[in-house]
Formats: sequence, C-alpha cells, structure tokens
Amino acid sequence: QVQLVESGGEVVQTGGSLRLSCTASIDLDYYSLGWFRQAPGGGREGVACWSGPDNRPYYPRSMKRRFPISRGNGKNTVHLKMENLRPEDTAIYYCTTFSNGCYEWAYDYWGQGTQVTVSS
Repeated sequence: QVQLVESGGEVVQTGGSLRLSCTASIDLDYYSLGWFRQAPGGGREGVACWSGPDNRPYYPRSMKRRFPISRGNGKNTVHLKMENLRPEDTAIYYCTTFSNGCYEWAYDYWGQGTQVTVSS
C-alpha cells in the first residue's frame, strides 16, 4: 500500500502564496507523483505531475502551468509552488500517484488531502 502525506494547506488572501509538500512511500526515480484538486461540489482536476523516470514536470493544459511542481532533495518528496492565488483555487489538494505516469491524468493512490482556502 502506497502512503502519501500532504502538508502546507492554509487559509490565505487573494494574491497570496503557499507551498504544498508531499512525502510518499515510493522511490520517485521509478514512479510519478503529483497533485489533483477537488473543490466543493466539483470533480477532480489535475494540477501537476512530476515524472520520476523522465525527471521533469507535466501539467494539464487547463492549469496553464500556474503552479510549478518540483522534486525535493530526497527520493520521495515533491513540492507545489502556488502564487497569485485566487478564490477559485479553493479546494482540497490531494497528492497522488498516477496509473500511467504523467501521460494520463488517471490516479492510483492519493493521500488525505490538504485544504487550501483563498479568501477574497
């Protein structure tokens, strides 16, 4: 069973910044790790993916690369840098593994999520 632990979600004002982190029980040299979010009453939306095998990030077109993802110094951590936050970014952000690497936004395992709330 893959274990994923997220941190960094907070309440911030519009225009503010946050850094989310995820630590996983997998070796990122061989797997992909990233984020999706889910707003109240909404579906899952891919945010960013780090491909361990490709050693590079991938982003869904809808996100327009707003939130850069990076790999931490260790073998099993990724970070999501969130700047210029808007109220519509309010959601639970989940760290997730991917069924087919970063080539497909299909999720295998995810953590408990971290709440990001952007106040207007």
